[in-house]
Amino acid sequence: MNKPSRSFPRPLSDFLGATLDKSLKSQGFASGEIIARWSEIVGGDIAAHSEPIKINWTRRAEEDQAEPATLVLRVDGPAALEIQHLSAVILERINRYFGWQAIGRIALRQAPLRRRDRTTRPRATDSALIARMAEGISDVDDQGLREALARLGAAIKPK
Repeated sequence: MNKPSRSFPRPLSDFLGATLDKSLKSQGFASGEIIARWSEIVGGDIAAHSEPIKINWTRRAEEDQAEPATLVLRVDGPAALEIQHLSAVILERINRYFGWQAIGRIALRQAPLRRRDRTTRPRATDSALIARMAEGISDVDDQGLREALARLGAAIKPK
């Protein structure tokens, strides 16, 4: 008799890897690494306003001559001009990451970015600091305005 095989839980990444690889390859990405490490590759300032959509690889006439591909970036509308001016820097950083002249041109598509940046929660204000700020603006007659100004002063005062 055959014993039933034991089933062990497998990590979710085992299942998602195969699924994501197919969709990424249809967009020209050999792996999802360029998407996952986008901010590390191009820097935080550029990554905050852009994200890679796909890579268009050219067909080779000969196997010996690999032509550089075109990287298509989704860019926030107001930042598109700045990203266009930084395209040489972006190309240099991406090719340095790949280790060869993989990308030769960048095409920009103006559209809102898909990902949402995590918002930072405001830090807690010190009630004693708010009280001191309120004492400093005692010439303001309106009590609500004085409290609002004291909270504002406590929030922006460096610690």
